Formats: sequence, C-alpha cells, structure tokens
Amino acid sequence: MQFEKIIVEDKREVSYSHVLKYTGIFGGVQGLNILIGLVRNKVVASLLGPAGMGLAALFNSVVNFISQATNLGISFSAVRHVSELFDAGDEARIQHFVKVVRAWSLLTALMGMLLCMLAGPLLSAYTFAWGDHTLHFVLLAPAVGLMAVTGGETAILKGARRLKSLAIIQLLSVLLALVISVPIYYFFGEAGIVPVIVLMALALALATSYHSLRLYPLQLHGAKGILGEGMEMVRLGVAFVLAGIFGSGAEMLIRSYLNVTGDLDVVGLYNAGFLLTITYAGMVFSAMETDYFPRLSGVAADSLRMSETVNRQIEVSLLLVSPMLAVLMLLLPVLVPLLFRSDFLPMVPMAQVMVFSMYLRAVTLPISYMVLARGDSLAFLLIEGSESLLMVALIVLGYEHWGLLGTGIAIDATYVLDLIIVYAYTHMRYGYRGTLPVLLIAAIQVPLGVVVYLLTLLAGGLLYWTLGTLVCMVSLTVSIYILHQKSSLWKALTEKLRSRFHADA
Repeated sequence: MQFEKIIVEDKREVSYSHVLKYTGIFGGVQGLNILIGLVRNKVVASLLGPAGMGLAALFNSVVNFISQATNLGISFSAVRHVSELFDAGDEARIQHFVKVVRAWSLLTALMGMLLCMLAGPLLSAYTFAWGDHTLHFVLLAPAVGLMAVTGGETAILKGARRLKSLAIIQLLSVLLALVISVPIYYFFGEAGIVPVIVLMALALALATSYHSLRLYPLQLHGAKGILGEGMEMVRLGVAFVLAGIFGSGAEMLIRSYLNVTGDLDVVGLYNAGFLLTITYAGMVFSAMETDYFPRLSGVAADSLRMSETVNRQIEVSLLLVSPMLAVLMLLLPVLVPLLFRSDFLPMVPMAQVMVFSMYLRAVTLPISYMVLARGDSLAFLLIEGSESLLMVALIVLGYEHWGLLGTGIAIDATYVLDLIIVYAYTHMRYGYRGTLPVLLIAAIQVPLGVVVYLLTLLAGGLLYWTLGTLVCMVSLTVSIYILHQKSSLWKALTEKLRSRFHADA
C-alpha cells in the first residue's frame, strides 16, 4: 500500500507543523530534564544517603499534598479561560481576567500556608514516629504559598501561548534544583532539606513571575470584588483537584494492597516499572497541557474545529511515541540494570506489557482534554473517578492470577476501557469522531509494537537484537515518512540547511 493513500491533505497544513514543533520542543526539554534529574539524584543520594533521601521525599510529599488540596486547581482551570479570551483577541478582558487569576492564586497561597502551619503538630505526629517536627512544617509553609503563585502565573503563560517562555522555565527549574541543592546538601546534609525545598519553590516562582509579569504587569487598581468573578474557573479547578485526589488515592490503595499481599519488594518493582514507562512516554505527552490544551480551549465553541484539533494531536502523538515505545520494549533488559540495579530485572516483563498502555494513552489523552476544554467539570470528575476504580479493581484481579505481570496486563485493560468510555462520551456529547488517518496509523504502529513484544517472548541472543532492531527501524521509518508528508517543518529544515551550506560555501 502506498502511504500517500493514508495521508489526508489538510488545508491548514501549518497546524501539523505547529503540533510537531512544540511536541518536539517540550519532549526534548522533558528528556533533558530527565537526564539532569538523574545526575542530581545520583549526587544527592551520595550526599544524603537513603535516610536523607527518604526524609526529603517525605517533606516533599506533604508539601505537594497540601498544595494540591488548597490550590483549587487554578493552575489548570485558569488556562481554559485565559486561552478563550486570548483567541478572541480581547486584550482588555484578558488584562482583567489576569487580575482575577492572580487574586485567586494569592488567596490559595495564603490558605495553603495557613493550613501547613496549623496542621504542623498533626502532620508531625502522623508522619513521624520519632521527634517533634512541627517547626519543620511551619518553615515549609512558604513553599506551599510560592507553589500556588507559580501555578497561577504558569496558567497565564499557557493561556497566552507563551510556549518559548514555558520551555525556558521548565529547563531552568531543573538546572536551579541542581545548583541550589548540591551545595547546600554538601555543607549542611539533612539540615539543608527544608531550606532547599523553600529555595527551589522561590526560584521557580521568581523565574515564572519574571516571564509572566513582563507579559502582563501587575495591576492593583480595580481589584475590589474581583474574587466573585472567578467562580466558574474555581468550579472546574475543584473538579480537577478532586480527580487528582481520586488518582492519588487509587495509587495509594494499589501500593498498600501489593505490600500486604506481596511485600515491599513487589511494591518497589511495580513502582519502578510504572515510573519508567510513564516517564519515558511523558517526553511526548508533556506538550499536551502546555501547548495542546490552550489551543483546544481556544476552539472549544466550534465542535468541528475541536474534533480536527484532537485528531491532529492524536496523529502526531502516535507517530512520535510509537517508535520510542518499540525501542523501550526492546531495550528494557539493558536499561533496567543501568538505571536501577540487576535485582530490578523481575519487573521487565511487567513493564514490557505496560508499554501498550502508552499507545492507548496517546489516543485517549487528547480526546479526554475535550471534556476539560468544554468545562464539563462533573463529567471529568466521573470519568477520572471511574478510571481510578477500574485500575484498582483490575490490578487486584491481575495480581491474584498472574502476579506482577498481571499488574501490567491490568493497566492495559484499564486504558482500553477508559478509551471506550471517553470516546463514547465525547461522541455523544460533542459529536467527536475519529478519522481514517488515525485508524490507519494505529493499525500500522501497534502491530509493529506487538511484533517487538513477541520477540521478547520467543527470541533471544543475536536473533532478538537483529529482528528487534529491524522492526524498530520500520516503525521509525513509517513515522518519519508520514510526518514528512503531513508537515512543512521538514521542508523548512532542509531549506534552512541548504541556505546555510551555500552561505558557508
């Protein structure tokens, strides 16, 4: 079959270039962040040791939980409203709504700080079995407030499509974490954990506010009664927070079940496989919230344009993530000892099966954002809640029958059911329909992934690496060819290189 038959020409070809460009940019930034994070983790682990790393993780988890519980989801829900105004080109209303976002961000910052300080004794009693750590939690309160401010300013930048600024901030956040944490831990050890958390929150807040305030300077006049204007944003944000709590609760139940039924080793293996698979695919999915969601929100009133935007994002996501997933499945036996240790190898079969959930995620995630773009907070909450319940139930069932491998199968099954639910709802509610190019790309790439997986079961040695590499190259070639046909980026790049070559000559 000729690939030209697969490719449907689009009058707005530049939009494919945009999706590819910014998915590549944020995916590349995410990849660089992962590399820098690995370096930082290695250095910090050597300075603090397991106990210090555990203490830092404990403090961070508490700060993140309080932040999530008190920020009302402003960092996400505000994006939709700013994006709609940005696409309408109404500068006066944008300026006014920015004041609304900042007022709510300040309110949630004060709420979060107050809760952190008041709950200090309770957090100390239930988090630690030794000593009084109330003062630590009081000193961590500014970090909670700064995270709320950062969330609001980030939402403004996302809604206004300041993608270059967001990419710079993402990269800066990881570099600053390295620069701040290593010297402090070197000189102060565990005593530096609380200062590092607060200083990192401050650095990120300053970097984000610098870009946001350059775009929309701070205006204090006309702020009276402004909080009442953001209730729709808050309603959607609260739904987002509750959905996040459902997800966190599901993960906690899953790990508790695996610990009780199995042991801590099983929990560790499951967690390592889950994080490795999700983090790797996240290089592609990282652009969803930063670039895709604001664009989708901008066309949410037009069902046809919204469907076109969703299908275009699915095509690009599938084409980019499929070769990566095939390579991941092939290389997992090598990567696991390299990134972890050889005693983590038992999680490889689970992780290889779990890779297929990321193919499904590449399709489901762009569709599910339609619900948020339309502001259907109750529907979003019900869909996310049902996914969490399904995952817990299926993982319990999978582990009972097939052990650790069964958890990977259960996650795949969860995402299959989630795709069915999300597609059915968006089809009935918004008239969304998948397109032939999406189906054909999936029909090519997913079977190639299946072939790689079968090789992991049936082949070994030279045959495994030879055939596996060949299949991965076929997947990569298919993606490059179709993206070449879909996007003008390839032509622009070759013309730029050609002009530079002639200039040098």
